[in-house]
Amino acid sequence: MKTIRFSLYIILLSILIACEKSADIKIVSPEPKLVVEASIENDTWPLVYLTKSFDYYSALDPYTIQRSFVRNADVFVSNGSRLHKLKEYEIPLAGGYSIYYYSVDSSSLATAFKGELNKQYSLQIQVGGEEYSATTTIPNITKRIDSVWGRTIPTFYDPNKRALMVKATDPPGYGDYIRYFTKRNGELFYPGLNSVFDDQVIDGTTYTVEVEKGVERNADRQEGYSFFNKLDTVTLKLCNIDKATYDFWRTMEFAYSSVGNPFSSPTKVLGNISGGALGYFGGYAAQFKTVLLRD
Repeated sequence: MKTIRFSLYIILLSILIACEKSADIKIVSPEPKLVVEASIENDTWPLVYLTKSFDYYSALDPYTIQRSFVRNADVFVSNGSRLHKLKEYEIPLAGGYSIYYYSVDSSSLATAFKGELNKQYSLQIQVGGEEYSATTTIPNITKRIDSVWGRTIPTFYDPNKRALMVKATDPPGYGDYIRYFTKRNGELFYPGLNSVFDDQVIDGTTYTVEVEKGVERNADRQEGYSFFNKLDTVTLKLCNIDKATYDFWRTMEFAYSSVGNPFSSPTKVLGNISGGALGYFGGYAAQFKTVLLRD
């Protein structure tokens, strides 16, 4: 019996070797697409970043990233009664590199406007002979921050670490979508690793929840990254958003978490830009709460 099994193994192995062929796989690089990251917030000017998508195998270095910015585009925003053409701005960085973005043209303030609650906005982009568009809404501030405070973490190894706690109220009726950011001391606002939530579970309730510290996604995350430090001054930015903005960040953050996971399913990021571009145009109804994390 052992001889028969061994012979069968040899036969199968011979067949596999005989059928083996060299594979010459040619990887076709797709044409770069326009990537739009545009937002408007209550009491804030509209802000638009335009870049080109990278090939999967592209080397990510400062030179390549700078070249990805889309320059000299015609970018317009409208609030239904005013149409304003945004101006391109440059932020110089170290090493001779720059970041480019589009925002309000201070020389044309007659048509300029800041975001307002419960109002719809449209975006038009004309570049390279193509036109792209999107709409968004800044909703009302319906989900309210009641209070924020810090608490110790008895099971954590560092006694100076603090968790940020939030008490909030969700109004009755489904459809209140939020995205949150945190700011620590003099740093920038960063979104949470999972920053968007709906109200399927907490609809119509007042609840208390721990809020993780916002993260810079390009930086390494150490153990305890989600906590703050004792005596940090922390500002929570809680934003009501519309469904399209929620869907974009929900699918984008799922895609982030799937990178490098061989068992994850491919995720389609749900943008709202027409014309074949990637990305989104989102409206944010923001509220803020600041706390000094004491004992």
